[in-house]
Amino acid sequence: MTDQTRTPGKTTIAPDVLISIAKLAALSVPGVKKLSDQPADVGTIFKTKRGEGVKIEVENNTVYADLYLILDGDVKVRDVCRTVQDHVARAITEMVGMDVGRINVHVEDLVFSLAD
Repeated sequence: MTDQTRTPGKTTIAPDVLISIAKLAALSVPGVKKLSDQPADVGTIFKTKRGEGVKIEVENNTVYADLYLILDGDVKVRDVCRTVQDHVARAITEMVGMDVGRINVHVEDLVFSLAD
């Protein structure tokens, strides 16, 4: 069998890989302070994988994500959230070639720095 007639094998992506990609992409956005813990009942849905601050669901090779974030208090929340959605969707699409259905951003808290 030559390389030209060889049938390629199957590639699978572990949910933890998707969680790592989403985490890194979200944390790279200016204004994102850190990831928040998720509510206790999140992650009980079938085909759902939880990581700190990220819930990933994969259905028919499409990724759905919920991100739980703590933002800096002096940012435009809507702008930061849209940037997070864009960065995470682009990272998943470019790195693993999967479609992205939606990226939900949940702002759990704002952190204000105290002036000295």
